Amino acid sequence: MEEIRVLPEPDRYAVCAREDESIKEFYKGVFEEVYIFFHPFIKPVSMDVARFYEDQIVNKSQLVQHCEKVSWNQFMHLSGLISYEEIDIGLRTRILGLKKEFQVKKLAKLIDSICEQHHLIPPDEGFLPDLIMNDLLGAIKKESYDWIWVGDEFCTERKLEYIDDLISQDTLGRHNLFTHDQSILITTHWDSHFSMICSNSKEKLKRIIQTCSLEGFYCEEETEIYWSVRNAKRNE
Repeated sequence: MEEIRVLPEPDRYAVCAREDESIKEFYKGVFEEVYIFFHPFIKPVSMDVARFYEDQIVNKSQLVQHCEKVSWNQFMHLSGLISYEEIDIGLRTRILGLKKEFQVKKLAKLIDSICEQHHLIPPDEGFLPDLIMNDLLGAIKKESYDWIWVGDEFCTERKLEYIDDLISQDTLGRHNLFTHDQSILITTHWDSHFSMICSNSKEKLKRIIQTCSLEGFYCEEETEIYWSVRNAKRNE
């Protein structure tokens, strides 16, 4: 009879929160504060927008050199959308990341229309956003860290990396980044257009957010991964 192998529970300081419970409840006893930051829309400035639709991937270096970030707030001004919830639901609908009863196809179509009109690229889901990762890693360096652990999605594998190498190279994919003292975690959900910074120091977290000019919000006790859907239902 074949043995059934069951993975142990992952270390919560090293992985993304689960979808079916409060984010802060998942990290309770590990991190005091969690900040959700949005992956920006991408505006090619010195690069043809068509490059993003070719087989060859646009790498981090090319993004940083040739593109600008467009915040969700800026996108609301361009599109007439009135909330982060609308953007999140529209982005999730575009990638079929919601059950049919929660999809809002008119929001998805509007996002596509505005992106086409203004030559923008919608943010990727499930990957740490290359366009702002160098700034974020630099902010962590300012907190007196030279090294950071890089783990895979469930952190079954992890590698200690020199932060300067991560900044200068293009080696990040879908990963969890956490400091050796387990006081900072940067993580992303596989089907979301945002990532999270978790910390057991609100002051440290605040400094990182300000240094990078990140756009987002602090999690409340009831905030979940699908916060936009739950907030929209609550406001109906």
